[in-house]
Amino acid sequence: MNENLHSPQRRLIELRMEHADLDNLIDQTEGQRPLDELSLRRLKKRRLLLRDHIARLETQLDPQEPA
Repeated sequence: MNENLHSPQRRLIELRMEHADLDNLIDQTEGQRPLDELSLRRLKKRRLLLRDHIARLETQLDPQEPA
């Protein structure tokens, strides 16, 4: 059971959930006035890093077949 808690598939789900949470937070932050541009840039940078991490993990779990 402990193996399932640390599986790559579970990690991928957690990363996707965090990415979705950041999307919502970015939307909320963009709607605020005055706009906190520094916080917004940090959130977007974190979201981009998460997207890259998700892509790497997806490639590891389902590698591309050679052409």
